[in-house]
Amino acid sequence: MSEKTHFGYEQVSPDEKARRVRGVFDSVAGKYDLMNDLMSLGLHRAWKRFTVEMSGVHRGARVLDVAGGTADITRLFAERVGPDGTVVLTDVNAAMLAAGRDRMLNEGRLVPAVQCSAEALPFPPRSFDCVCVAFGLRNVTRKNVALAEMQRILRPGGVALILEFSRVAEPFQTAYDWYSFNVLPRLGKLVAGDEASYRYLAESIRVHPDQSALKEMMQQAGFERVEWFNLTAGIVALHRGYVL
Repeated sequence: MSEKTHFGYEQVSPDEKARRVRGVFDSVAGKYDLMNDLMSLGLHRAWKRFTVEMSGVHRGARVLDVAGGTADITRLFAERVGPDGTVVLTDVNAAMLAAGRDRMLNEGRLVPAVQCSAEALPFPPRSFDCVCVAFGLRNVTRKNVALAEMQRILRPGGVALILEFSRVAEPFQTAYDWYSFNVLPRLGKLVAGDEASYRYLAESIRVHPDQSALKEMMQQAGFERVEWFNLTAGIVALHRGYVL
């Protein structure tokens, strides 16, 4: 039997998922930042700042932003590590990577931008102090492979940060489901001209590992001292793990 994986609620081949995820982000790249602001009422900015604060990285550090898209996290880390540090922006999607690279250039910041899969990071072992993926792991087919790659490229003492949609607290579940499956697709159609991509977003959140399952996956990949922090009642969770 051929291997299958999730694309939202559908079961598809890994190649089909990669093709369709690429199509999603090709479609939404131009409106991605605006949609993030509208969908989260601007909260995504606070979630990302919290992530960078929890990294503990200092000036001069080397940081890898995996699936960094339009460079929100890259920008924050660049401010934190300063001119003596390095932040590398990566994304598998060319349109998203170009948007992030151009945004940084428009702000007078030159950062390396590398198109690559999270499952095959083209960097030597033990070459970064911090690796971060924000709202990107959910779209990766072989999450265990991506986590192993993140562990491989971290130096001893390095930290991995995974910011992702997760399981909301039970009292908010009904309202959150209604918002996800009614408001988000309509907003996507109105603003980005793409209802299907935002329906996929809602579905992909439901099939992504919950907080405890993702912690276990990180531990299996070799991370130590793994913990998570629920944000906004668990709509989003930040997982943090170390290479010791």
